[in-house]
Amino acid sequence: MDFTPQEMRLIFQGIIFLVLSVCVHEFGHAIVADKLGDRLPRSQGRTTLNPMAHADPIGTIVFPLASLVITHGASLGFGWGKPVMVNPTSFTRKLAMRTSHMLVAAAGPFMNLLLALGVTLAHLIAAKMHWVTEFEAHQVFIYAGMLNFGLAVFNCIPAHPLDGGTILEGLLPNRYLKTYQEYSIYGPFVLMAIIMVPPLRAGLGHIAFSMYYHWIDLIGLNNYLHLAAP
Repeated sequence: MDFTPQEMRLIFQGIIFLVLSVCVHEFGHAIVADKLGDRLPRSQGRTTLNPMAHADPIGTIVFPLASLVITHGASLGFGWGKPVMVNPTSFTRKLAMRTSHMLVAAAGPFMNLLLALGVTLAHLIAAKMHWVTEFEAHQVFIYAGMLNFGLAVFNCIPAHPLDGGTILEGLLPNRYLKTYQEYSIYGPFVLMAIIMVPPLRAGLGHIAFSMYYHWIDLIGLNNYLHLAAP
């Protein structure tokens, strides 16, 4: 399988950004659990931004690298980190256990959203200061921003084992909990369908790109990129 220098660059930058983005995501879970009184993530060395503490050999390296290689760097990549273990009984009694669990789950995609906003703001500054002029340099920022918007959207899908499943469970009134928990066993099938069915996968990508586009349009970054509206 032959790769052009540009494709090699896309594969290399893709795996680097995915590892960092997954690291930030898992760090979000760990640090919020720690702040809520659960010391288990800290005892396991998870309250750090060190990628080695959060990387899963298969989910963070092998699977996304294979995806990037197969698509010659065109894929945004798909992967996961080492799950952060929590002990809900250790959470502060100031909040309901279900609420604390929901906040821990929400912290992951929130960190990806925060990183996406930070990357795009840095991109805007770099473009205004003319530090970034070449298309390839713009691509690096675009990739990092799009990846994190995509991770935030994907992880908010309201189906277990994704964070969105726990978030939804935390928001539901008590009278609906039993029914939701009965149906939550089908969450992995929903996840598989979204990954494997092209129209569903494309729809998810469209939502992520729409978020990215409207944000860069709002802050004026698109004046330098001229991306077409979704």
